[in-house]
Amino acid sequence: MRLLIAEDDKALGSFLSRGLEAEGHRVRLAHDGGAAVEAFREDLPDLTILDLNMPVKDGEHVLEEVRAMDADPPVLVLTARQEVDTRVRCLDRGADDLMVKPFSLHELRARCRALLRRKREARLALRAGDLELDRLEHTARRAGRPIELTNKEFALLEHLMLNRGQCVSRVELLDSVWDMEPAQTTNIVDVYINYLRRKLKDPPPGRLIRTVRGRGYVVPAETDLALNEPARTQSAELTAPPAEPQVAGSPTASV
Repeated sequence: MRLLIAEDDKALGSFLSRGLEAEGHRVRLAHDGGAAVEAFREDLPDLTILDLNMPVKDGEHVLEEVRAMDADPPVLVLTARQEVDTRVRCLDRGADDLMVKPFSLHELRARCRALLRRKREARLALRAGDLELDRLEHTARRAGRPIELTNKEFALLEHLMLNRGQCVSRVELLDSVWDMEPAQTTNIVDVYINYLRRKLKDPPPGRLIRTVRGRGYVVPAETDLALNEPARTQSAELTAPPAEPQVAGSPTASV
């Protein structure tokens, strides 16, 4: 799991990072509020541990900004403040849990596990507009209509929907879906995107799956999907892949 720790105390941040990395998590540290917001935007972590007292932007402002970007990833707030009003305010602004300093690393790990477990359970069903993906039953529906997908098509769509609102590069898709080295020359990602678009009745440049020129593909966040046109911030970059591409460099790729 990808974790973001936003903590201005560098010694404490390093201690927490080592403790959570020991459980197999990939941890990114940010030592001020501005860096925390930027790190959240770049990585979209599975869990954020957020200190309230930070320079540049305090934790409450960071909490508001990350919740405006994505309401899904859980946020665990750390604070030395004892006031009940502070805790209530953080919970009302979108915090999922709160721990008062000093705290036990053992308890912090347990709370992180609980938050990640709830997140995992909540994400068994993925949605983007009228498209639904059931990760447990391995089924897909659009507007209630079943869509037959191969294993690779399902895995590709699943990865894009798990990263909604974030552009996913072809290199990442090759690694995650096909377990292929990025050095291998292949257009298999573009081919399978075309397969998905045909089955989803989402013709290029795509409303559900959008192409970002030179970068990769994105399933837009809910606010962008509500628009009839592609998001204005990305519209200049959207292009369509070739209408009927041929798979190159991967003759034995499985479906």
